[in-house]
Amino acid sequence: MNNLEYYKVFYHVARLGSLTAAAGELNISQPAVSQSVRQLEASVGTKLFARAPKGVRLTTEGELLYHYVAKGYGQIELGEQKLKQMLDLELGEVHIGASDMTLRFYLLPYLEKFHEKYPRIKVAVSNAPTPETLGNLEQNKIDFGIVSTPFEKRGVLEAVNVREIEDVFVAGRKFIQYKNRMLDLQELQKMPIIYLEGVTSTRSYMDSFLERNNVRIRPEFELATSDMIVQFALRNLGVGCVVRDFAQEHLEDGRLFELRFNMIIPKRHFCVVTNPRYPVSTAARNLLDLFIPASNESGGCEASI
Repeated sequence: MNNLEYYKVFYHVARLGSLTAAAGELNISQPAVSQSVRQLEASVGTKLFARAPKGVRLTTEGELLYHYVAKGYGQIELGEQKLKQMLDLELGEVHIGASDMTLRFYLLPYLEKFHEKYPRIKVAVSNAPTPETLGNLEQNKIDFGIVSTPFEKRGVLEAVNVREIEDVFVAGRKFIQYKNRMLDLQELQKMPIIYLEGVTSTRSYMDSFLERNNVRIRPEFELATSDMIVQFALRNLGVGCVVRDFAQEHLEDGRLFELRFNMIIPKRHFCVVTNPRYPVSTAARNLLDLFIPASNESGGCEASI
């Protein structure tokens, strides 16, 4: 038995004032308790207990030692309690990196289900572009990220496809002449295009796809969000390029229609990205288990084009 075990026995004997009671609480024999107390007394060089009418009492030296041991043992017990709460999903945090698009069209229903099941777990979502999310994952600032392809492959990061997404061009009644026609991609060069501004996975993907097919467009409008692109298209200000989910409601109610082309725009994916160098918490693992089993079994996401 090491010194830490001696102090554990000492703590219980001092708290209960009885060798027999301490033996019962520790589930060991009374002779084992007595031996531990003697070993500790020999180690510290003084008597720690004196006999009392109904057990034992602390000596002056024992009182001094107990004052400090009780504080430390209390913290150990508190730590064990908190650890059990974490393992039982009664305590903990999950840190996720996600864009507006992945949060809205993929992650949100799972967060709702997770919160209903584990209401005491705090979930923090860092809203950031894909490169920043991947950087945060490499630095262990988040447990996992939900991103859209394509993206640059980074080190040991692992990605799994969880949902297919589709980029489309949508328009309102002013462009009705294009409805139900099979168009050539080159015709986009004649249209007022509404695009996302800056460097995003959606913008980069479409630019690359069109360039590979010798189509170069100069957008009429460049906007900060896909929601704004849909609003501009509804007002007949141009033909908007968005992920279908953003326009789905208006495609269904007929206020917008989707342009059809003689060349299919390849579909992309939402991916769950993890860093195998850092084990995730129990809470994060349980959240991942909600959607990883339903993911594409074929493997990882495609790299940047």
